Amino acid sequence: MIPRPRPERFRLRRTMMFMNAQKPGLIKDAYIYGCDSIMLDLEDAVAENQKDAARFSLYHALKTVDYGDTEVIVRINGLDTPHWQEDIRVCVAGGADGIRIAKCESAQDVHTVEKAVEEAEEEFGVEVGRTLLMAALESPKGILNAYEICSASNRMFGVAISGGDFRKCMQTTPQYDGVDMLFARGQMLLAARAAGIQCFDTVFTNLDDQEGFEAEVRQNKAMGFDGKSLINPKQIRFVHEVFAPTEKEVIQAEKIVRAIRENAAKGLGVFTVDGKMIDIAFLPGAERTLRLAQACGMYEGDLV
Repeated sequence: MIPRPRPERFRLRRTMMFMNAQKPGLIKDAYIYGCDSIMLDLEDAVAENQKDAARFSLYHALKTVDYGDTEVIVRINGLDTPHWQEDIRVCVAGGADGIRIAKCESAQDVHTVEKAVEEAEEEFGVEVGRTLLMAALESPKGILNAYEICSASNRMFGVAISGGDFRKCMQTTPQYDGVDMLFARGQMLLAARAAGIQCFDTVFTNLDDQEGFEAEVRQNKAMGFDGKSLINPKQIRFVHEVFAPTEKEVIQAEKIVRAIRENAAKGLGVFTVDGKMIDIAFLPGAERTLRLAQACGMYEGDLV
């Protein structure tokens, strides 16, 4: 067994790459691609009559493969299927870092999964509270209930939108400017930020449309997403480049944090940095930039 450290609720998650949990050839070396998280899929990628085989493959991968610093999340089958409970038992017994709740529509869905996870942790002697949760919002109901879902459990680290299912519900198709999902993305982002958890965008499935992919990633960053779900290793590098802070942003953030701390000691609440008015409200954003830069290997200072 390869022991894994306790997962971090807040960590760098620019990229989450989906992989079929049934295919050992794919998942045994998934960490080599350099994504921040891998999403081992027991749901849509696995045929109905192959669920047991996929769970077997998943369990042995979790027990034997050293994924290093790469986070390992598992997408379980929906709560409307007969598979989700056994999915959870295998995830917890194997030591997955977290579970993605498919087709989540309410806080009760989160509570149901959380209860099953806690029971599995007790059953297999896993530290209670170790297994993190995230939710996938795939329907209008899920989007409308986003805040109650995001705030339903202390195990929740993030929420993601699933574009394919959501677009089907809304009777639309992907648009180049993203207008088809603009409201849903915004609603989910507001809920995630209000609840203090991370937020991730859906996959971009047209691998032949690099221009469209790059435009969507830039829009994701501009909207405030923490990262993006992916289906191909070739997409990783560009997402990491877009979501990494620039050198200028890092320098500015360091100046802001230093100035706020120095002026706070003097009893000053408002001051200027490079000619711009700054107060304590700028501190969280500046500290986040430095943490992100540190996680990206761009910052080795002592302010985070």
